[in-house]
Amino acid sequence: MLGMSVPGHLLERARRLALPRHRRILGIAGAPGAGKSTLAERLVEALDGLAVLVPMDGFHLAQQELARLGRAGRKGAPDTFDAAGYAALLARLRDQDPAGTVYAPAFDRVLEEPVAGSVPVTAGVPLVVTEGNYLLHDEGDWARVRPLLDEAWFLELDEQVRVRRLVDRHVRFGKERPFAERWVRDSDEANARLVRRGRDRADLVVELT
Repeated sequence: MLGMSVPGHLLERARRLALPRHRRILGIAGAPGAGKSTLAERLVEALDGLAVLVPMDGFHLAQQELARLGRAGRKGAPDTFDAAGYAALLARLRDQDPAGTVYAPAFDRVLEEPVAGSVPVTAGVPLVVTEGNYLLHDEGDWARVRPLLDEAWFLELDEQVRVRRLVDRHVRFGKERPFAERWVRDSDEANARLVRRGRDRADLVVELT
């Protein structure tokens, strides 16, 4: 599916979420490299104005703050994000002022930094699609996220394919391949094991091919 359009049953499921008059939020979770961003982007594009994408990755802590906290070598772990800020934004989006615009942050993979005010969310858009590793995580401030999602999907991809895609992505954004392979093995895969623990809290498990 990663090289194709969104399957019809997923598109229709998302379209039904966008029908009610009040704002709804769809969360797409999964391990690093599972295809969350790709699916979310194509889903929003296919919904043609009915949805906006607000990525969890916009709540990465800045590199300077990670260095101060001694967490730069674990970037991508749950405690390297502003989970409380992310939950607060989702709550704000659920109860958005009908006359206003909410601005959400995004993550620049070239800069490897979050960028504030990148995603405008107007009140008239009925569906917010958000994607990230820890939407179904149940520890600390992350536990506030799942109750704010009207529906949550968990993506699964063949492990060998997922790891290969993940290494290739790191290389594409400037890492040397040996470093990328070590990072995936020592950091991303530890996070993947943690992410899988939330699988049973999803409304739908989507197996990608």
